[in-house]
Amino acid sequence: MNEDFDVALLDEESSFHDARKNNYVNSYVFTKFDLLHKWLMRQTSRLGRSCICLGRLALVRRCVVFLLFLCLVFVLYSAYHLSSVRFNIILRGPRLDPSIHCSSTRENGLRLGSVMGSRSHASPGRTRIDAKVLLFAETQYSHLGRDIAELLVHNRLKYKLEVVGKSLPILTNVDKGKYGVIVFENMDRYLTMDKWNRELLDKYCRQYQVGIIGFMSPREESLIGAQLRGFPLHIHTNFKLKDAELKADSPVLRITRGGDVLWGPLPGNDWTVFSPNHSTYEPLAMGSIQAPEDSPAYGGLSSNAITVIRDCGEFDGIQRILFGSGLDFWLHRLLFLDAMSFLSHGRLSTSLQRYIQVDIDDIFVGQKGTRLTPSDVESIIDTQNRIRTIVPGFRFNMGYSGKFFNHGTDEENKGDEYLLQHANEFTWFGHMWSHQQPHLYENISLLEADMLLNKKFAIEHGIPTDSGYSVSPHHSGVYPVHEALYEMWKKLWNIHVTSTEEYPHLRPARLRRGFIHRGIMVLPRQTCGLYTHTIFIDKYPGGRSTLDSSIKGGELFQTIVFNRINIFMTHMSNYGNDRLALYTFEAATKFLQCWTNLQFQSISALQLAEKYFRMYPEESEPVWGNPCDDQRHMKIWSQNKTCDQLPRFLVLGPQKTGTTALYTFLSMHPAIVSNYPSPETFEEIQFFNGKNYYRGLDWYMNFFPVPKNSTAKFLFEKSATYFDGELVPRRVHALLPKAKLVIIIISPAKRAYSWYQHVRSHGDPTALNHTFYQVLTAGDAQSKALRDLRFRCLSPGMYAHHLDRWLLYFPPQQISVIDGEQVRLDPVTSMTKLQHFLKIRPIFDYSLHLRYDARKGFFCQVVNGDHTKCLGRSKGRHYPTMDSQSAKYLQSFYMTHNIALEKLLKRLGYPIPLWLEEDLSDRPVNNQAVEMPNSL
Repeated sequence: MNEDFDVALLDEESSFHDARKNNYVNSYVFTKFDLLHKWLMRQTSRLGRSCICLGRLALVRRCVVFLLFLCLVFVLYSAYHLSSVRFNIILRGPRLDPSIHCSSTRENGLRLGSVMGSRSHASPGRTRIDAKVLLFAETQYSHLGRDIAELLVHNRLKYKLEVVGKSLPILTNVDKGKYGVIVFENMDRYLTMDKWNRELLDKYCRQYQVGIIGFMSPREESLIGAQLRGFPLHIHTNFKLKDAELKADSPVLRITRGGDVLWGPLPGNDWTVFSPNHSTYEPLAMGSIQAPEDSPAYGGLSSNAITVIRDCGEFDGIQRILFGSGLDFWLHRLLFLDAMSFLSHGRLSTSLQRYIQVDIDDIFVGQKGTRLTPSDVESIIDTQNRIRTIVPGFRFNMGYSGKFFNHGTDEENKGDEYLLQHANEFTWFGHMWSHQQPHLYENISLLEADMLLNKKFAIEHGIPTDSGYSVSPHHSGVYPVHEALYEMWKKLWNIHVTSTEEYPHLRPARLRRGFIHRGIMVLPRQTCGLYTHTIFIDKYPGGRSTLDSSIKGGELFQTIVFNRINIFMTHMSNYGNDRLALYTFEAATKFLQCWTNLQFQSISALQLAEKYFRMYPEESEPVWGNPCDDQRHMKIWSQNKTCDQLPRFLVLGPQKTGTTALYTFLSMHPAIVSNYPSPETFEEIQFFNGKNYYRGLDWYMNFFPVPKNSTAKFLFEKSATYFDGELVPRRVHALLPKAKLVIIIISPAKRAYSWYQHVRSHGDPTALNHTFYQVLTAGDAQSKALRDLRFRCLSPGMYAHHLDRWLLYFPPQQISVIDGEQVRLDPVTSMTKLQHFLKIRPIFDYSLHLRYDARKGFFCQVVNGDHTKCLGRSKGRHYPTMDSQSAKYLQSFYMTHNIALEKLLKRLGYPIPLWLEEDLSDRPVNNQAVEMPNSL
């Protein structure tokens, strides 16, 4: 029996090789299974014939026993193979077909309508409008208004959101229009606008040739043939539609490509469709009404109804584009971008170029039965070649962990070998050798050893190691930053580029950004709906329809459309099994080719990063967030770090207002702990402004002790340069959003003079060689050193200007503005109020610890019962009286700033300081009124 079976296998062995050539998974299993079944049937047939012919009872019994034995063999053999994960895959049927039927794509690759659709909307000489959108929304939280704003943010287009009200915002700046397009979430708000505002807005649109985009809002009542107020246009409401198509030759189309029909029902049952009655109108998008033509609700309309219409401006000189529904329909999102580009004459356009990189993480990592076979590798290469016809230069980017090489089944180990035999087909980057998360390595030597093993593996197996790109497992150590990872990447791999989906947060994806840290460019990484566990289509969350929705106009499609540079994360397991990743990216690129005029390309990771930061140079500087505000970040942050090591309040400055005295008084409090001193800047860390910020969060946190009890101590720091730093409020809010802020102010004129004398006493040559008045009046023709000194004298005293910037990020309840003169004259009262603001309990009695020192002229700390410890010689210094010419200049310079400060303090509920009342008095210095500039 065994000999017969082996002969049968040998006779049929070629079927295994043929099946592999045809990319069937585990066809060898199918072949043996089929052969066994045929052989058993032949043996059963022989025995049956023998038993019937002989007719002997004993032989019949032997036949029955033998048949039972054959059945047992069959069951055992079947059970063995049916237990295989791969066999289950086979039983699920053929792989997914990525074909996209696009009737307007020619076989030779040329796309109909692409010439018209890809035209530029830029018009020569259209420079009198800014590239900014004015969005009129129903409320700040209305659904469509939020969708529009999010779409603008995703495409990095500037906008101003204005809730519809009684008045318009300022539309012009000197002789230039402030907005390139006007958008109404509800077109009815424009149609019913009061006469004054309507005429003003229409005049602006005509004068600056600015267009209007309007969305027809859903209505409770159904209208048939209702005329749009003031326009030769009729509307019909509350329709269900299907089968969308575009006017392929419309000059509006740029990103969007017409010429095809999107078959099937459109989302929603409250569509508005248009019937024009003037030559100014032309259709932009159409759809078929889902109702019988003899239905009363049909109203005699053509079944091919206009859903988006263009007003060419022939009626009243203003171009408009009206949408019959919101942005829930994905095609409307593309048309909205094209409409903005067209109506702004190209000022609000986005590039048609898209760059795509697909990373395959976890190569060689995976459980048996979920890894790659030679057939899978062949499919990856074949699919890659097909995608390359749409995305020139495309190659999958393989991220490997060498420790797990050849850890699969026999067939999967052959897949590992086969992948390496074709290593030159792909690009490669190193994961970690053991796939360990880098933030778990507190010992940098162990991290280095792990990386060296992976690099050694790559060299031994012919994998390129010079890509300059790497990705950390689970994005660990990239953000939040694990400094050791960046150090070893540079040292061992010469890494210049990495990517993460975690900066600043995973969600919302439209806000992912890049940054540069320690010379490594970090790019935003995107997800495509595939994760390590999504390997079978019948197990995909929501089923195949959900995946197809993402590909055909949904999240994946829009991610590529809205991001000029796309780096996608996938996993090895997505390419075996049901090969969902191959289906996803081939289908997505084909669908994009069908419905857009986008031009695709793949380039190296280094070129990609350089291009990204040329596009978005403002992103090169990181903004460090608080890891404890994001649970995902906590999971990839060192367990030896704690947010309790971050300060709970900051003293912001500005300089020369009494910040050092305040710092000293705070440090006396038993419940308050300051930072460790800096060897460069003494008691000030000066982290949030200047070069220290780029040293990273670890560097900052090392200045603070780790509290044994997180509620017992109030950590704080004082850096007097924070107050007027332009970037500081945003940076502080990102890291310390709940921190309290303490600001101390004195007369800005007195502060400016004190700063001049301060730098002069420290030997600054510019101050020594120029009088104070010469510094104040330095013009653009003067030396940079002199202009910089003037700036540092005057800018910090523009209190209202800087306070307004802090109030953009922090509520007034988190900010305390202290009168510096009161701190000097009555520190006990000032410190008691400050303790109440900080909610420190119990209250520390400063009257027992501060005493006025007549010799120094200010309060000092009481030590050893009856002695005082005062600040150093540089504090409390008496300077020569300011000259009258400088005093006049400063009074005039700060007048408007002081008026703004008075209004701000009143609004915030603060009493007006005596020095501010004096500075605002109508009595000019020496009875002479002078006119001086009030800006820098």
